[in-house]
Amino acid sequence: VRKKTKKDSQEEIYETELAQLFSEEDEVRVFFVRLDEELNKVNQFYTRQESEFVERGETLNKQLQILHELKEIITDRRRKNSPSSKGNSNGGIFPHSPARDSDYSEHYGDTDETNSEISSQTEEVITTLEKNGVSFVNSVTRTKTKKGKPKMAMRIDVPATNPTRAITAITSMLWEDLVNNPTGDFIHKRKIQCAEKMIRSAFVELYRGLGLLKTYSSLNMVAFSKILKKFDKVSCQKASANYLKEVKRSHFVSSDKVVRLMDEVESIFTKHFANNDRKKAMKFLRPQQHKDSHMVTFLVGLSTGCFVSLFCVYAILAHLCGIFSPSHEPAYMETVYPVFSVFALLSLHLFMYGCNLYMWKNTRINYNFIFEFSPSTALKHRDAFLISTTLMTTVVGAMVIHLLLRAAGFSPTHIDAVPGILLMFFIALLICPFDIFYRPTRYCFLRVLRNIACSPFYKVLLVDFFMADQLTSQIPLLRHLETTGCHLVARVFKTHHPETCHSGRLYMEITYIISFLPYYWRAMQCVRRWFDDCDVNHLANMGKYVSAMVAAGARALNVVLRVTWVETIMHFKVGHVQSRLLDFLLAALEVIRRGHWNFYRLENEHLNNVGHYRAVKTVPLPFRETDSDY
Repeated sequence: VRKKTKKDSQEEIYETELAQLFSEEDEVRVFFVRLDEELNKVNQFYTRQESEFVERGETLNKQLQILHELKEIITDRRRKNSPSSKGNSNGGIFPHSPARDSDYSEHYGDTDETNSEISSQTEEVITTLEKNGVSFVNSVTRTKTKKGKPKMAMRIDVPATNPTRAITAITSMLWEDLVNNPTGDFIHKRKIQCAEKMIRSAFVELYRGLGLLKTYSSLNMVAFSKILKKFDKVSCQKASANYLKEVKRSHFVSSDKVVRLMDEVESIFTKHFANNDRKKAMKFLRPQQHKDSHMVTFLVGLSTGCFVSLFCVYAILAHLCGIFSPSHEPAYMETVYPVFSVFALLSLHLFMYGCNLYMWKNTRINYNFIFEFSPSTALKHRDAFLISTTLMTTVVGAMVIHLLLRAAGFSPTHIDAVPGILLMFFIALLICPFDIFYRPTRYCFLRVLRNIACSPFYKVLLVDFFMADQLTSQIPLLRHLETTGCHLVARVFKTHHPETCHSGRLYMEITYIISFLPYYWRAMQCVRRWFDDCDVNHLANMGKYVSAMVAAGARALNVVLRVTWVETIMHFKVGHVQSRLLDFLLAALEVIRRGHWNFYRLENEHLNNVGHYRAVKTVPLPFRETDSDY
């Protein structure tokens, strides 16, 4: 028997009244008390989330209506001021203009009497928009035309949701206030498009959240049915039927608001953002994830086998040529080692990232949501392994070719250009505009590097400071890149002697700067996060990286002193080749440590999201609320 009561006249609380049918009433009572607690918890959570989604849907409908009215204003003004566009006023969202540099700036001036009706309709729409919260610049002190009609400029708030808008939002406001407002009305086409894109993204996230809530309801219904079925089996009773009836009457099962709101979002999205093409709309609302291809797995195995074979060939050729013998000249290690060390450390880091992706997937850590990656283009662990093995196979193949040319008697000046050519090839592949070799991932990587290099001017996302942490573990790689660039410039442009790339004063100064840069970028990101979030913990975190910058200079001296002391006590000498290999080994261990740390870092972020019930992104909206101050 089920009894339903009200708490504060808002929430439904379920309690079970036991009939005298059980021999062990204490255990049964405890079971149903716990089951009632879970039912109330599920019901209350579902009701709270449902009300939030309904409120969000109403806000989005209001935002979409404002956007539609803004487009009507633009169309009316263009029809009024451009007679040639009268016949094409309904040709699209943004009608074409004869002027190439048109930015949707129109002026209220002397107009004909035939346009009075259009102007009055436009003024009514503007008045409605003002009531709905759209801000108009200088709405109180705006000037008027000869006929007394007000001159105004419309401003659409585009929040700095990504790093590229942090500076552009400020410059856009200054440009509108200082330049465009005195001349009259200003509605920028780019802002209209950006507002439309933000509203579209908000609808997509709303639909995704509704789908998750619907899945939450069905999973809990299945859970209650299985629990009660197991109870009937253990207690040899048939109590599940009555209890399930009440579960089916509860709000999280009986409510159809989520389904109706999903249907409404589908129809709105199809009408306003997909040109009434439902198939196109569902590609946005329900993106299909690409299935893992067996070809990728085959290529990973093939590349791994080629890498192992070529590395064995390289080891044999290096031994025959005496590359690593103490009597051999150090030119090979000074010229070739930095380039190949860069690719080896990068490949190792990619391999560790692939291991992280594999572990995150197995432990159900939603890394795509945390990094804000698109599920359709984000790398999977097999893709990371393929990039790593392909890169190392190419590099080791180039090393084999370099040794073969060296053994054939070619001039070292010419064959030492092989590592530089390989580096330039991969740089060209990284910035290649063609849709080959994971272009979305390559461009995302470049954007993140740009955001890091320009800290603290851009808003910091999790992927930005995550990548900056990776750079703090790749300082040897950055130093090798400096050495490689110095050799390339010395050989191509003949600006200096290659030997200065290891002992020159300028080289040493740049080396120290490179050692400080990753910590500086990370500290500036902490400053920006403190500025955005007003959290003092970010300043404490900044102090950690500042202290690392101070210790970076002393660390080098400390290492030199320790090595000298150990050499004095142990009486062993480290040759030039052995020191290079030791540096590479220490750098590789740091990369492995960073890969191990990455797993726990993202696991902690995932636990925070789970604790705060964050499963969808909160997309900011372009138009202000009515009670906000301008």
